[in-house]
Amino acid sequence: MSSLVVHPVQSLQGRISLPGDKSISHRAVIFGSVADGVTRVENLLEAEDVLCTVEIFRKLGIRIYKKKGIWTIEGKGIAGISQPIGLLYCGNSGTTLRLMTGLLSGYPFSATLTGDASLNRRPMGRVIEPLRAMGAKIEEMSDEKGGRLICISGGTLKGGTFRIPVASAQLKSALLLAGLTSGRKVGVREPARSRDHSERMLKAFGADLRVRGANPLRGLTATLYPAARLHGLKITVPGDFSSAAFFLVAALINPNPKTRVVVRGVGLNETRIGALEVLKKMGGKIRLFNRKTVCGEPVGDIEAKPSVLHGVRIAGRIVPRLIDEVPILAVAAALARGRTVIRNAEELRIKETDRIRAIVAELPR
Repeated sequence: MSSLVVHPVQSLQGRISLPGDKSISHRAVIFGSVADGVTRVENLLEAEDVLCTVEIFRKLGIRIYKKKGIWTIEGKGIAGISQPIGLLYCGNSGTTLRLMTGLLSGYPFSATLTGDASLNRRPMGRVIEPLRAMGAKIEEMSDEKGGRLICISGGTLKGGTFRIPVASAQLKSALLLAGLTSGRKVGVREPARSRDHSERMLKAFGADLRVRGANPLRGLTATLYPAARLHGLKITVPGDFSSAAFFLVAALINPNPKTRVVVRGVGLNETRIGALEVLKKMGGKIRLFNRKTVCGEPVGDIEAKPSVLHGVRIAGRIVPRLIDEVPILAVAAALARGRTVIRNAEELRIKETDRIRAIVAELPR
């Protein structure tokens, strides 16, 4: 029997560019499909989750194709989506399932969403109930094999401001999308600030969306006003910060003083880089430079060097801004001096896997 031996890295040096941000890639496909005219997307993440979203819009009558590394979406406008034939398969993508549930709730036809066994076990109530409060007709059913079906029937939605119980970009986006496709004014009030990729991209596509709140890091309200049309864009998807975090931590915990890692063209949206704040607080030597804005999203390069890290407390309003990076932050904490405490991260139990259980299993006492 052959074996694989992994030797510790002596040093890390170099510059890297990463695949596109998954959250932004999903939204580029969604908004490009309901915009008038052509949207061209560079650095779209070609992962299974995003490709499920692409395939669903093809079934909804949108022509989407890749040529010479550029993805082209021939949008037909908000009213141009066609009623699908057959099931719309979301694979293992929670983003696809939740955002499409919201978007399709605003159309006057029926559609049924489903996913793989793992996705079908994940809760949908907190998305479905607010949409029902808007007037959406949504039922959860089972197929002959016990799989879950999300059945959406065309109905007349009502506008208004809806308060959501948790800071969730997917829940917020689902409600905004329902407002977009139904032509209703919809406001979403969240208890703390979650990712705002939908708001930024909607504005870039020409939507009338306004955000208000005394403190942007605390609760605020995003309000989408009825839009006559969105317009196609040219989009370059920033590098995925969640992927960058692994390379940054690898550089920070490497003891060789010659180690230096630069990750180029990374998305620096402040609703996504809570982990960067935590790593700096832990003593990480991190520098941001070459900063710019692309389609409303801040982008830049990140440099990381070996550092003496120390334990910190991670809890409260910052957690939604670093929820996907908790596993790699746990690695940094395991090699830091002192104790690190992470609270309010229960969201990790309902991801594709129970990530809290996985952290405990991989980092034993």
